[in-house]
Amino acid sequence: MKYKEKLRKTVKENGSNVIVGLDPQKEKIPGIFRKSGNPILAFNKAIIEATKGICAGYKLNTAFFEAEGLEGWRAIEGTLEAIPGNMIRICDSKRGDIGNSSEAYARAYFDRMGFDAITISPYMGKDSVEPFLERKDKLTYILGNTSNPGAEDFQKLRIGKKYLFEIVVERFLEMDRYDNIGFVFGAERTDYIEKYTQENRKLPLLIPGIGAQGGDAKKLVERIHNKLFLVNSSRGIIYSAPKECTRKEFYNIVKTRTKDLSDEVNKKII
Repeated sequence: MKYKEKLRKTVKENGSNVIVGLDPQKEKIPGIFRKSGNPILAFNKAIIEATKGICAGYKLNTAFFEAEGLEGWRAIEGTLEAIPGNMIRICDSKRGDIGNSSEAYARAYFDRMGFDAITISPYMGKDSVEPFLERKDKLTYILGNTSNPGAEDFQKLRIGKKYLFEIVVERFLEMDRYDNIGFVFGAERTDYIEKYTQENRKLPLLIPGIGAQGGDAKKLVERIHNKLFLVNSSRGIIYSAPKECTRKEFYNIVKTRTKDLSDEVNKKII
């Protein structure tokens, strides 16, 4: 099944365009998970159990897993196994290297681990992205205009009458021969989100920045003009329960936070 088809199906079945970001940090994980043989995996499994069926899927930020060495890699594999097969699994690794290196990354994250999509930095150009695009049933989210302060350093450099990121978007749309390219836009970049979704009603967007990063869900969804978007919330959901809580309290708080965001996002969709 191609990614866009799976995304449409999942959003419809679960009634949600929200994706939960799994950014596990041991020092922030509630005490109830710390005695587990793999606290990160236990934490992630509890989040998935609380939120499956009320969100569209999960985005694993690989940096937080890689920081834990072998335990982290095992947590990635175990987390992917715990995610229901009908839900979206995004690898947030922001890769992008020379062709043979990107081919190895594509084999690792798409072929071996089975992620549905990946985030990619486009700085090294077309050949650094092509190996991911060759997996025609997967989707590659290219960094567009992100919400971090440093985004102004390069993404908004003027090249003639356009910003650098606008040229990046245009170039990759031109090479989208398999219909499997999307873009990452920060939740606060509502002007550009509106522009690109008006111009292309079938353009997938991954939109981080809701919750702890200060993005406004209501303002965001009022500017979106297609249904192929995913609004990501990480810290605002996964660390919403107190560090000292029971499993029942954790389950209920995380589930409620996810459902509240899903309701806020999806009640506005046309």
